[in-house]
Amino acid sequence: MTQLRTARLLLRPLRPVDFAGYREVRLYNAEWLARWEPRLPPGAASPAQDPSAFASRCSARDRERQLGTGYAFGMFHRERFCGEINLNNVVRGAFRSGHVGYWVDERFAGQGFVPEGLVAVLGFAIEQVELHRVEINIIPRNDRSLRVVEKLGLRSEGLAERLIEINGVWEDHIRFAITAEEWAARSGELHDLARGVDRAASRPGVSSAPPR
Repeated sequence: MTQLRTARLLLRPLRPVDFAGYREVRLYNAEWLARWEPRLPPGAASPAQDPSAFASRCSARDRERQLGTGYAFGMFHRERFCGEINLNNVVRGAFRSGHVGYWVDERFAGQGFVPEGLVAVLGFAIEQVELHRVEINIIPRNDRSLRVVEKLGLRSEGLAERLIEINGVWEDHIRFAITAEEWAARSGELHDLARGVDRAASRPGVSSAPPR
């Protein structure tokens, strides 16, 4: 089982025994998350309410991991489940690319957990899965998700119109991406940014205070 650790997080695949924690967080955040996620297919049981559906979801993620087509991680802070970061749609061959999606419990929002976990997953995708390019797609009005990629300074590739069906509507998304070459040049900086470290301010003689 693939596990990633950061200063404050354990990232690992969810297991059927995680159902209670997953259920509590998803139900608490149901309204918060519905605006940004696809709807369940008609008649499908909700993994947040049905333990069998949750176990099937875990099994599907296990199969993706075995096939090398996807890598899903639950985020845990001090053993408490607080969100997910998933590397999806992994394509090999000449493309060697994938997409990352994430969500966090609203009670943990604004604490820097998503940038911290995202940098770990980007490093995993490029260094271990050996992808050349990783993409993140965000609805333009999702200010909180945009702040994550802006904090890390990820490159914007522009607007993709009606890219993904979200909550029954085909939504525009802004594409952000990072390549293996960019990761090689910026990985140390990205880890610092995820931890809230200002490299310029930490150099002797450099102040982060704004000019008077």
